[in-house]
Formats: sequence, structure tokens, C-alpha cells
Amino acid sequence: MSTGLTAKNGIDDFGVVSVAMVTPFDADGALDVASARRLAVHLADNGVDSLVLAGTTGESPTTSVAEKLELLTAVKDEVGDRVKLIAGAGTNDTARSVELARASAEAGADALLVVTPYYSKPTQEGVVRHFTAVAQATELPICLYDIPGRSATAIEADSIRRLAELPTVKAVKDAKGNLGESAQLIQETGLAWYSGDDPLNLPFLALGASGFISVIGHAAPEALRQLHTSFEEGDLARAREINANVLTPLVHQQARLGGASFAKAALRLQGFEVGNPRLPVVEPDTEDIEGLRRTMEKVGVL
Repeated sequence: MSTGLTAKNGIDDFGVVSVAMVTPFDADGALDVASARRLAVHLADNGVDSLVLAGTTGESPTTSVAEKLELLTAVKDEVGDRVKLIAGAGTNDTARSVELARASAEAGADALLVVTPYYSKPTQEGVVRHFTAVAQATELPICLYDIPGRSATAIEADSIRRLAELPTVKAVKDAKGNLGESAQLIQETGLAWYSGDDPLNLPFLALGASGFISVIGHAAPEALRQLHTSFEEGDLARAREINANVLTPLVHQQARLGGASFAKAALRLQGFEVGNPRLPVVEPDTEDIEGLRRTMEKVGVL
């Protein structure tokens, strides 16, 4: 029996269990397309129904436009009929974001993830105009990415209401952590809503979110799918058990190591070599990796 609480809006465009996929590099630090193909298949085989490519966990600040498009094209060729592919198209330069959005659409993206312009700290009017320009650049559905802890600027509630009126703005990836505001906006706007902060995945479902865009899903995609399924079926006890016993310990490791570093180290421990992050992000040291190994063994994903 369904709980009736989880919003269905946006599922066709963005899925429900999404992973913000790392960008694999080879030993020389170059884009590793073959590993990206294998990783995408692995995630799709284990419950993931959409992938964010070249998002911040995919090291978008340190990958070129050519690399982003090559990654998208390869993954589209490998798993495009199985999962939705959401291209990261956000930068702190509106003109560059528009160009990247158009290029991603031409390369076969199913949707776009657009982060709030970072560092510049625009006014809310600037935020709205930025998202509007990108949303009007293509016909692809847009997911707004609200993460003030990294961008330094929140998308305020009234701005989200304004942006929700645009025909291509369909969803929000919420990493703001204001559950009270989110609960109200989910009901008011009708936008698909995605937890962008793994510690809040289960609470967001209770508010009516459609699903999650996850980092820890690299290490535990099946558990993430089981969490969503258990909630949808009304088995809240099982959902809480999965969240507490499998996902939360991984959340603590991810918080300690950082998103891309955690995900790449976890994948390596599981036998998927995806290279090290590019500077200024660094790989975990030996002690940190051993701590991650022990956690992954304890929760049953290694």
C-alpha cells in the first residue's frame, strides 16, 4: 500500500533514485570514458534510475566543456535507454551556463541541473535572471540546485515561486536544510523535489519529495533504492532500519572525507577504479581509507 506522501511530479524527467556520478580519471588524470561506461552500468544495474553527470561531485569546476560533453555522450550511448541523464550545466557565469546548457542538450541530455551562481553572491533578482536565462536556452526540464553552503547564496522561497512559473523549471535539488520552508514549497509549487543532502533523504520523503540526488549512492545504490521502495510501500520501520544501519554510517564517512573523495575511495574499495580527484580536491590518506573500509564492511556494502 502506498503512503500517498511521495510526490510523483518529475519522476518521468528526473527519476527517484539518482546518483551525482563521479567523473572517472585514468592514472594520468585524463578522462576515463571506459570506466565511466562501466560505472554507469553498475549503478543502473543496482537500482539507480537517473544519473547527474558533471555535477559538483563529478568535479565540474575542474573538467572542461569538452570533457563534460564526451562523458555525457559516452554514458548516453551505454545506458541512455535505461536511466535519465541529467547534465550539470551551472556555473557562476550566466552566458557560459547558457552555452553549456545548449551543448548538453545537443549531446543528448534528458534534463539539466543548474546550481546557484557561486562566489559572486548575486541578489535574488540576479539569481532569478540567471536561472531564467538558462531555462529559456533549451526545452529541457530544469532542476534548480539550492546549496547555499557551497554557493554562498540561497534561492529564497519567493525566488523559487517565481521560477516555478517558468515552463521548463520542473524540480529542485534541495541542499539548504530548511525542512519547514521545503514542506511549504513542495505543496505550493508542484515542483518535483529531491533531497540533495543524504542525511535528510528519509525526512524529505516524509515531506512529499520525489526522491534523492545522492552521493552515498555510489557505495550503496541498492540500499538507497530499498529505502525509497520501503517508504513507498508504507513499511516505515524497514525504511528507518535501512537509513540507520546502512546509510547513516556512510553519511558520516562522506561528511568526513568530502563528496568526490568519499565516492571515489568507496568505489575503489568495491573494485571500481575511477582515479583520484583533481586538485584542489585530494584523495583520502591511508588511515581515512581504512576507516572507510571498516564502515563499508560493517554496513554490508563491501
